[in-house]
Amino acid sequence: MKQLLLSAALALSCTLGLSACGEKTAGEIEQPTQQSAPRPAMWELASSDGTVEGWLFGTIHSLPDGTTWETELISDTIDEADLLIVEIAALEDSAAIAHIFTRLARTEGLPALSERLPAGDQAALRDMLAETSYSDSDFTATESWAAALMLAQGVRSGNPENGVDRALLRRFAGRPVREFEGPARQLGIFDSLPERDQRNLLAAVVQEGGDAAEESAKLARIWISGDMGSLARENSRGLMSYPELRTALLVKRNEDWAEQLDILLPASPPALIAVGAAHMAGPEGLPSLMQQKGYNVTRVQ
Repeated sequence: MKQLLLSAALALSCTLGLSACGEKTAGEIEQPTQQSAPRPAMWELASSDGTVEGWLFGTIHSLPDGTTWETELISDTIDEADLLIVEIAALEDSAAIAHIFTRLARTEGLPALSERLPAGDQAALRDMLAETSYSDSDFTATESWAAALMLAQGVRSGNPENGVDRALLRRFAGRPVREFEGPARQLGIFDSLPERDQRNLLAAVVQEGGDAAEESAKLARIWISGDMGSLARENSRGLMSYPELRTALLVKRNEDWAEQLDILLPASPPALIAVGAAHMAGPEGLPSLMQQKGYNVTRVQ
């Protein structure tokens, strides 16, 4: 699950130009084989009188080259929407993002990563470092949450340039775009985690590191098929099995976004709300939260 939930922050990491952020070579990427037509999940949001206020679309922030995801319904919705709402609007502003990341992530005099992990994770850490350009001592000025993102970025597959959020931002060039968080606020959520939770995040990333390519391909297949039941089950695995991380990185953010939408939508033109698909799944997902706020929420794909 780390790939879907951390993928926006990982996309930021690649924007930063971190030394390990290049995607795997073509021979290393397992393609998300599509055995049927793509059907990424999307919902229509309507007010109590039936007025369409917008659409919820669960995205994925990196995909292998050549992945087909845009359906006729998605294309029509992109054309019909007059506003795009995303997690982060300025994904291309690498200088500003790098400045924010460095400011938040840097603290001098920290222990090596191996000293921040239990003995049972040491072998997995060594294997993960061997797949990247980093060494154990490279992180003595990098906070644990940032080290986790950098390591996850170093072993990920897929290309953030193929991310659906970036594609939508390009499609909405010249039209209004709003963001829920922006890079400072999103990275600040990670930075504000207590050190115990940061180390749990780091441990989860290290434990899942050996299966990164397989996991990315699996999640891409789930996303393309629109299988929200499988996605909801993924929301309780890996780092999401830590209650504090799940609350901070998923639940509270969903609740905040639902509050923002409840204020924004009645005063805005029809909006396409496009955020990571993990935020759409289950009873704590945006479709369920918006339904609780009195909207008519209908899955249309």
